[in-house]
Amino acid sequence: MSKKKTKAKQTIWALLFIAPFFVLFTVFTIYPIVQGVFVSLNKWTLMGRMKFVGLQNYQRLFRDHFFVDALWHTSFFVLLVVPLVVLLSLICALFANRPTCVKKFLRVAYYLPGILSVSVASFIAKYSFAPYRGLVNGVLKSFGLISTKTEPLWLQDPRLVWWMIVLMTTWWTLGFPMLLFLSALQDLSPEMMEAAQVDGAADWQILFLIQLPLIKNTIFLVVMLQIIASFKVFGQIYMMTGGGPSNQTRPLIQYIYQQAFNKNDLGYASAMSYVLFAILVVCTLIQLQIQRKGGEE
Repeated sequence: MSKKKTKAKQTIWALLFIAPFFVLFTVFTIYPIVQGVFVSLNKWTLMGRMKFVGLQNYQRLFRDHFFVDALWHTSFFVLLVVPLVVLLSLICALFANRPTCVKKFLRVAYYLPGILSVSVASFIAKYSFAPYRGLVNGVLKSFGLISTKTEPLWLQDPRLVWWMIVLMTTWWTLGFPMLLFLSALQDLSPEMMEAAQVDGAADWQILFLIQLPLIKNTIFLVVMLQIIASFKVFGQIYMMTGGGPSNQTRPLIQYIYQQAFNKNDLGYASAMSYVLFAILVVCTLIQLQIQRKGGEE
């Protein structure tokens, strides 16, 4: 009997300790999610009462070519930036993991841009790619590669602007995935690498046959985090181009923002938000399934 009382007391104390978390989680996470779903089923402009419209906001999405364009822009950005960030961060981690006298410097240099806020990083990029007085064009002109008449408009030319956004995002976000890869590489047994070298394995064989298979879970994690972060891109594009030229770089989050706060169409904005949420859930589930199958093999 005493054991049952002791177990009951332990359960009560455990519930008391986790109760504040569940209360806050319910108030600030569960309730907003449920409320957002309800708002997405209504027409609401803040100035009047909600009017229930069912699935009309969701049906409207696929007739709205601005939504389709914004979704395509976001998907195009994801397809460009995710492989680039994952590959370059892995390469940087491999260099930072080598036993050289500059490894500490490399780790700091790779991670340093990541401590900047999105506004500061975007300002640096916008200044660097500015026409006429920008840093990039100034360097190119000093080497005689371009003239004043042939200066590229990096952020105004539709053929160039996406590459500049991807370049800036890669430079700015490289540090965190690099740290994840570096941590995974440092967890590998050095004796295993030494044994492979003694057996005559080349560096590329050690990389592809030993290191990469052993850190595949970290690779999946980095890819998943990058996909989620890239689908939510907004700040750097908004500050560098404002979605221009002619809305050709407007991402989905910016379109949601404009519908919600410029046009006060909160129901439609909520519907778009939940479509984006569904896309992220599907991408995550697909990746987890691929990872699970890879683990079974």
